[in-house]
Amino acid sequence: MQRARWLLQRQGFWLTLDPKALATHQQRFAGDDETRLQAFQRAMESGAPTIMTSRGGYGITRYLERLDFERLAASGKKWLGFSDFTAFHLAMLARTGATTWAGPALVSHFDAADPADVDPTTLETLADALSGRLELVGFRGEGAPSGFEAEGTLWGGNLSMVCSLLGTSLFPRIDGGILFLEEVNEHPYRVERLMTQLLHTGVLDRQRAVLLGHFSWKQAEGDRYTMKKVWQWLRTQTPTPLITGLPFGHEPTTLTLPHGAQVGLAVDRRTCYLVLPHDHGQPAPGLFGVDPAGNDQAAHRAWQCWCGQPHEG
Repeated sequence: MQRARWLLQRQGFWLTLDPKALATHQQRFAGDDETRLQAFQRAMESGAPTIMTSRGGYGITRYLERLDFERLAASGKKWLGFSDFTAFHLAMLARTGATTWAGPALVSHFDAADPADVDPTTLETLADALSGRLELVGFRGEGAPSGFEAEGTLWGGNLSMVCSLLGTSLFPRIDGGILFLEEVNEHPYRVERLMTQLLHTGVLDRQRAVLLGHFSWKQAEGDRYTMKKVWQWLRTQTPTPLITGLPFGHEPTTLTLPHGAQVGLAVDRRTCYLVLPHDHGQPAPGLFGVDPAGNDQAAHRAWQCWCGQPHEG
């Protein structure tokens, strides 16, 4: 943890550690439930504008109902994390509608002896997101036709955590959203089982698009059932586009995304663009327009955003 802290400080970040950040309890937990609950209170009272998790946050659902989400939202902090912290993002959105930040964790993504070993996209998008400069991200995707466009609430995170809150008061009801998902160390058949749960509960059909991030697992020799086959089958079951390639999850390259915010999505051939909220205004119909000069080079596109300003992609 100290090494990751040192690395981010060398990149211009100012960090303080919670006094209980290094606590352990029953081997798997960073302190008992009361200790972890009190950490949220200390975070609200701190001078730090952003609260970043050190790791994924295993065990957060043990005390999730006890968090005061109205107070947490009113604190004005940027709550940042991924993996099991997905449960916090979902509950905050369900209870308050507030935006939080799905993105890298301190140790998970920045524990490196050499700063050169940290993924530059992860570091740069984190800095841009926290400073308000992040307006547009692009990635190579597959699963939607060129020219596809959508607008909606960006929400989701770790697939297991999303499914774990289904049917509870902490699960947000999002219609017409852009759902993003990732998973780690789960065989494709288990991923298919979880995705089928979202299918049968109507979650997938109610979205405008589903963005699939990193699904990291080690395929056994002779095992022919792949993630690609899961996505192929699911695309025959729902009219919602399932788009692979989002750089998010348990891999070195992880974007920082505004969970619960209104965003735009556009596909230009195999390049997908997410237009994120920024200071110019709020989304409106007619999100994108092609470069009037007719520049078709995928490496350099100009988009007319809902803010009325052109963006380079």
